[in-house]
Amino acid sequence: MSSNIFLTLQICEQKSEKKNRKGIEFLIFFPHTTSSIKLQKKFLFSGENMRKTITKMRVRYGETDQMGVVYYGNYAQYLEQGRTEWLRELGFSYKWMEENNIQLPVTKLEINYRLPARYDDVITVITELQNIPTAKIEFYYEIFNEKNELLVTANTTLVFIDTITQKIRRAPDYLIEKLKS
Repeated sequence: MSSNIFLTLQICEQKSEKKNRKGIEFLIFFPHTTSSIKLQKKFLFSGENMRKTITKMRVRYGETDQMGVVYYGNYAQYLEQGRTEWLRELGFSYKWMEENNIQLPVTKLEINYRLPARYDDVITVITELQNIPTAKIEFYYEIFNEKNELLVTANTTLVFIDTITQKIRRAPDYLIEKLKS
């Protein structure tokens, strides 16, 4: 007697980085059992290729105008989500940094609109660090739709603020060490 076994393959990006490597996990689940297999593929970062993250999100109805087009001011929130995920992939969060007396206000925002995102689109925000941080940290972004059309390019500059003194300070050592590891 032969039996057919159907496999479901789920691919998800790994959310942690270890020692200058980025991984992608492949999870294979076997239906009707509690078994699964986890495979991992790792990629090296080079010195010239600063760390990038890819964040996917769905455009919500409240982010659009009556024509179903994303209101231009909402792209700044998409960029913020990209930065938040970039930090998380390094092992930090804005919340953790604030609890450790660091704030990161945006001092410069430049957005170039090419095509509109629309209600219910799944958009991809690519966030890339431009330079090793000093007292400021600079990011470059690209936002694509599901057809892989480039919708937006953007740049932001943020500065590190000590929440106790309320003065600009250098990037914290833990961030620099993580970027150089």
